[in-house]
Amino acid sequence: MKRQRNAKIVATLGPTSSEKSIIRQLFDAGADVFRLNFSHGTQADHLRRLSAIREIEAEVGKPIAVLLDLQGPKIRLGKFEEGAVFLEVGQKFRLDLDPTPGDAHRAPLLHPEIFAAIEKGSELLLDDGKVRLLVEERDRDHALTVVMVGGRISDRKGVNVPGVILPISALTQKDREDLAFGLEHGVDWVALSFVQRPEDIDEARQLIGDKAWVMAKLEKPSAIDFLTEIVQRCDGIMVARGDLGVELPAEKIPELQRRIVRACRDAGKPVIVATQMLESMISSPVPTRAETSDVAGAIYSGADAVMLSAESASGQFPLEAVSVMNKIIEQVERDPECRVQIDATHTKALSTTADAICSALRSVVHVIEPKVTVTYTSSGFTTLRAARERISSPIIAMSPSDKVCRQLALAWGVHARPYRNARDVDDMIGSALEVAQREGFASEGDAIVIAAGLPFGQSGTTNLLHIAKLEAPSS
Repeated sequence: MKRQRNAKIVATLGPTSSEKSIIRQLFDAGADVFRLNFSHGTQADHLRRLSAIREIEAEVGKPIAVLLDLQGPKIRLGKFEEGAVFLEVGQKFRLDLDPTPGDAHRAPLLHPEIFAAIEKGSELLLDDGKVRLLVEERDRDHALTVVMVGGRISDRKGVNVPGVILPISALTQKDREDLAFGLEHGVDWVALSFVQRPEDIDEARQLIGDKAWVMAKLEKPSAIDFLTEIVQRCDGIMVARGDLGVELPAEKIPELQRRIVRACRDAGKPVIVATQMLESMISSPVPTRAETSDVAGAIYSGADAVMLSAESASGQFPLEAVSVMNKIIEQVERDPECRVQIDATHTKALSTTADAICSALRSVVHVIEPKVTVTYTSSGFTTLRAARERISSPIIAMSPSDKVCRQLALAWGVHARPYRNARDVDDMIGSALEVAQREGFASEGDAIVIAAGLPFGQSGTTNLLHIAKLEAPSS
């Protein structure tokens, strides 16, 4: 089950990928992390999928990460008398707190926080920006707008307010219930939607504690203004390009994607590039050439993972989508230019003992070209600092925590394996050599590099670097 690549694949499960047999095929095809999207389906649906993942994990003997993606607050219009209306450019349109179904002149928008936050000149985007309104006048219970981009608008369509930080929590009551459910059943990562500011991460962290790692979904332009602080406070980042593209011009998204990936690589935090990566494969067994280039671009930039959404959740060709993504990653990583680009964007390590060790690890791996690097970690810290270096050898992460092994399944170049804490340095070296050989990473005569922290079992103590050689057993 050893992957022949460093970047990871996140596959979303849904109606076409709920059965255990299909989930197993997705894993075999290359999925490393399974995303449970709580914007759709019931808790019972997701529990069946999670149970199937854990059964598969036991069968294959390899940690599999489960990512719970919370829905977040969805700002939507109310209903219309006739189900839909068509808005003409230049016409006036009112939004208010009256729940009465709307018509061609007004619609309910039952979110007082919107009226509190917007000002004259604010833009409102309806249905992912297909219809655009400009606020001409507002009060605490309504807004009078003019239609800038017209079109058909129907019941319950979403509303975006670009350039405005809304005074609402990133966690709705539904999110809190889904979060409690997911933590009870042992999810590994929690993706927080609608992150606008660093404090949103703090709020989620208070509820999650150490039960899961927190991932911030960057889908609001306001979050980009706090990028450094958000990256520092979370455990990972998802670049939600589809939602970012609603509130920002499309031409800005590639630049922002690179900026976010770079910030995460600098901080040593896993980063997923998501949304519309192989969108055409929802209904086609092959991707467009532009889509393959899009996936390749994320890999060349050193992203930890790329993600499939509807392609694997509700599309007609989920297995083909994972297989194609796997092939693209493998092909790109075989390109010498990939290593050149990743090295060119490497940044200076922090002035800490852990980073000094991992910076030295990078140099050692470059000089002696070991078959594999083994990191011992109790919290995941040592392994993530090693992964930050984007070394040229694969990394086996050995941890006494099944949870940490699953969480590290998302990290670049990492193959996590559960293992008890080493008794001493000799036990550590012997175990590393044994696992490297058993897992097919090294054979007799090969060198391996080991990074760990002493004393064993204490988090954040990376302070040991050792080179060992796999010798033939004595007769």
